[in-house]
Amino acid sequence: MCHGMVDAVRKITGAGDEVLLAISNEGLGPEALLRMVTEVVGEGPVIIFTDLQTGSCALAARFACRDPGTRTVVFGANLPMLLDFVFQRHLPLEELVERLVERGKTGIRALERNNPDAHRTAPGG
Repeated sequence: MCHGMVDAVRKITGAGDEVLLAISNEGLGPEALLRMVTEVVGEGPVIIFTDLQTGSCALAARFACRDPGTRTVVFGANLPMLLDFVFQRHLPLEELVERLVERGKTGIRALERNNPDAHRTAPGG
């Protein structure tokens, strides 16, 4: 899933590996995943996005960001959140994280069942 979301963000924004990098835990044990995340994180400011708050990716991210300050983890990553990150990454880390969490929340909606337009057919349908 991470590769698909990052690919979509890159196609929309033109961002490269220096802005957003996908790391998958596929085929990796906990130690190998932690090594990979730690290598990528490096020393600079970084936000690690994960899909879930638990699991091997979240655990590795939490460990890599255990020293607060210039590193943090944002759980529940979605496309609106990642797009906003690319366009707003110049903001101070704390402000950016707060904004991203809010953007992620507002990107989640359900179809309004009582909306008369909700059952319209797709264009050409």
